Amino acid sequence: MGVRSGLLSGICIGLIFVITGSCRVEDAPPSPYEAGAYIVNAGAPGANNGSISYLAANAKTPATDIFSAVNGRPLGGTVQDYTEINGKGVILVDNNAIGQDRIEIVESGTFTSLATFQAPDVENPRYVIYAGPNKAYVSCWDTTSNGFSKPGYVLVLNLGSRTVEKKIPVAKGAERLILANSEVFVGSVAGEPTLTVIDTYTDEVVQPGLTVGANTNPVGFDYNKKLWAYAASTNEMVRINPAGKVVETRIKVGSGAKTPSSITLSADKQLFYFVNSFADPANGGKQTGETYRFSINDTEIQANVPFIRRYFTGLGVAPTSSEGLIYAAATPSYSQPGYVLRYRSNGALVDSVQVEVAPTRFYFR
Repeated sequence: MGVRSGLLSGICIGLIFVITGSCRVEDAPPSPYEAGAYIVNAGAPGANNGSISYLAANAKTPATDIFSAVNGRPLGGTVQDYTEINGKGVILVDNNAIGQDRIEIVESGTFTSLATFQAPDVENPRYVIYAGPNKAYVSCWDTTSNGFSKPGYVLVLNLGSRTVEKKIPVAKGAERLILANSEVFVGSVAGEPTLTVIDTYTDEVVQPGLTVGANTNPVGFDYNKKLWAYAASTNEMVRINPAGKVVETRIKVGSGAKTPSSITLSADKQLFYFVNSFADPANGGKQTGETYRFSINDTEIQANVPFIRRYFTGLGVAPTSSEGLIYAAATPSYSQPGYVLRYRSNGALVDSVQVEVAPTRFYFR
């Protein structure tokens, strides 16, 4: 009996080993683009050669044109914007040919193509933001063959079902979008004086919006839960109470002919960085300027002592960086690769990395 019992025990142990061994699940391989910065390279005007680069947090060399590398085809247009929502990346592509604009949906971390939205749903896409679980809002100009003759619209995408749920008509030249609580504020660049407000629960416009001034665009939601916008017609930063839809203060940005661009918040949402520039006639109309910053508590915005004495085509701040690294995009020309320069929060240069043509925006993950 003892031998038989031992034999049965051995068989049972062996069976348990076989069963558990056969059910063992291997760890999934790490995603190639897991933690770092996605760099939106607009490409040369009219060349349809925009791309997205990926730069790991501590890397010195980026992975270039990652959509093409993964999917075997180019994006085929100017790349306008990129964001991620519930494990999916949303890429806005504006082709210079009528009817060729599109939105590419990819898997976050791998950039594998999942779906494509095309014209006529997508016409001149500009910016994309998170508007709820598996829901993206995309601002679009609509067709512009006769200028801004048509109203703009916000495209509502369901990323779960990969469908277009709605087109929300908004002001002409629909541009930047900012989510504040459960509402999205939509700016414009076609002379409209009012920020459109959309309720993200109903996907309906909240009337009457908020009149701020012509060509006003929201730029950030700060540490104090206040919305900031830039009014181009008056060259002012405007602080707004989004709950009451009330303008609290207007602050002139410096003085003279220079105007701000690439306005972005620090990781703690208490500082704004911006590039102040003008088209220099002595240099063939090329943009010339410097980079500045101001606190959300400042009562005036000085633009005479630069934070960084250089003009950039884009700014971003890594929210997960312990050093609060500032990413700055440099475009020497549209016929050569651009660069990303990384700075510490005190303005000290960390490094410079070559990317692709005309880097303009950043997404950090």
